[in-house]
Amino acid sequence: MELIRKYFSPLTVRQEEKLNELAVLYEEWNAKINVISRKDMDHFYERHVLHSLSLISLFDFGTLGSVIDIGTGGGFPGIPLAIMRPQVLFHLIDATGKKIRVVEAVARSLKLDNLTAEHIRAEDLKARQFDLAVSRAVAPLKTLAGWSRPLVKKVSDPAIPGGLICLKGGDLSSEIAESGYRPEVHALSGCFSEPWFAEKYALHLPVL
Repeated sequence: MELIRKYFSPLTVRQEEKLNELAVLYEEWNAKINVISRKDMDHFYERHVLHSLSLISLFDFGTLGSVIDIGTGGGFPGIPLAIMRPQVLFHLIDATGKKIRVVEAVARSLKLDNLTAEHIRAEDLKARQFDLAVSRAVAPLKTLAGWSRPLVKKVSDPAIPGGLICLKGGDLSSEIAESGYRPEVHALSGCFSEPWFAEKYALHLPVL
């Protein structure tokens, strides 16, 4: 938690409580279902919570009404974002049912009224649109853009970070070239000084 306070201070009492409880909840769930690798669980706040919150360091989520988290896994980046931006509605989806059950249980425990979860593939979600799609290391950029396109509204206001934002790591040159898109590339090392973020990026496609 000290790591979160380092970059996001002051926290409200409710944010502090919920962020503190996160590690306890995931330790409990990890004992039942392998949601997070043991190695990453030892660096939970850095590699999962702070990584997720990089999005609100880079983009103004205060202008958004709704966000869809595609392939949320155990709830990242959606759950930390929902804690920090309670005025925004988050819908978390994943194709693996047991992971969505974890997300729903964690959201209930934390009383996250601004978060819903659904066991569904992105390509099967119909008749719903959101201001923004986010994702974390789920699929290649080209695939994510295809999944996101029908799910995000056309945003004309440049102050609203619409389209798709995905968190990725490593050398992305081939993936970006193969996608046919020219995303905005934001280095997370510009947000956080910890060495783990040295080759971590947020790719933003404002228009899909």
